[in-house]
Amino acid sequence: MSKATNGANLGFESKLWEMADKLRGHMDASEYKHVVLGLIFLKYISNAFQHKYDELAATAETEYTDPEDRDEYAADNLFWVPPEARWERIQAQAPQPTIGSGVDEAEKMAALTAQLYEQFAKSDALEATIKKNLEVLGFGGER
Repeated sequence: MSKATNGANLGFESKLWEMADKLRGHMDASEYKHVVLGLIFLKYISNAFQHKYDELAATAETEYTDPEDRDEYAADNLFWVPPEARWERIQAQAPQPTIGSGVDEAEKMAALTAQLYEQFAKSDALEATIKKNLEVLGFGGER
């Protein structure tokens, strides 16, 4: 007997399960959801920001747009992400032993601390978990 599904295959389910498997061995489920959902949200806003950034950069010469202007993002209800908090930088810091502090700092710079889990740097085990999950969320280095 097969399981009933809604037929939707979004393409990232296996990545989410892979991340869940890596995390569950090291932390409580109640803490797990904050870390994973926070990283996924940070990745999401980074992708949306980068898409808009690329659009603005492409039209900078002809329409005089500025990809570093916060108002351009606010007009489209997008988070403006400072250069130090952008996903590429976070992903590049993943091998560092201080990645938890890096994610905390990125959230502060992007003014997300009220919305997201704020203590990624609280333990060495959590830092190792974040490293693994940044590898999974990197989607093979693609944005």
